[in-house]
Amino acid sequence: MNPARKTYVLVHGAYHGGWCWKDVARRLRGLGHDVYTPTLTGLGERAHLIAISPTLEMFITDVAQVIAYEDLQDVVLVGHSFAGSVVAGVADRMPERLQHLVFFDAQVLQSGESAFDRALPEVVGSYRAAARASSGGLSVPAGDPARFGIADPGTLDWIKTKLTPQPYQTYRDKLQLTHPLRNGVPATYIACTAPMNPPTASSRERVKAMPGWTYLELAAGHDAMLTAPAELTAMLAGIGRAEGCRILPSTQAAQELRS
Repeated sequence: MNPARKTYVLVHGAYHGGWCWKDVARRLRGLGHDVYTPTLTGLGERAHLIAISPTLEMFITDVAQVIAYEDLQDVVLVGHSFAGSVVAGVADRMPERLQHLVFFDAQVLQSGESAFDRALPEVVGSYRAAARASSGGLSVPAGDPARFGIADPGTLDWIKTKLTPQPYQTYRDKLQLTHPLRNGVPATYIACTAPMNPPTASSRERVKAMPGWTYLELAAGHDAMLTAPAELTAMLAGIGRAEGCRILPSTQAAQELRS
């Protein structure tokens, strides 16, 4: 057995599905790793299930069930964007199954917070209005994928055929944790910097102020798994190594990092 072989579970963000990890998953498997890319209920190829009004708790269960039924151990659990809350919830339930958490340009919530709690009031209002107008309040339309840092016209046209509405309730649901965030599992935050994603700005600052995290930067847009798959694969393959990483031990170190 290859001691360097890892097991990755890659969890997509809002409006996406397991499809968005295809290139990264292929590259990781080519390196000898096992990779799972679940699609959350009501999204992607499971968009037909949105009528059951999926919740954040359901999303957490989606991923926990994959780990349990596939008998996965020592998992590197990656959550993109909105799925930061999903992987945090999974770590709260089953830390013994996890080797490392990766918050990939993701929201980082504390227990009792919702995505809307960390958003600007005007953003919350626009999402509410869009949900009411498009689906009677059930879901939020995906909108223009250019906001995910995608510039190539061909890629934009392709992604428009894949994105699906996000269940509105999942933005309102508060993350409920029984244990402290991470639950003792080592964690890395990967910030996409070209360009920076405004909705995750507060999460980046939050991580920099918390001890024990590894903070990395990737010169790509928010959807780097689609626009920079080779670079993201290399970064994920190196998770857990000391080289190239910055462990943030304190608020003072975070201030040094920003200077």
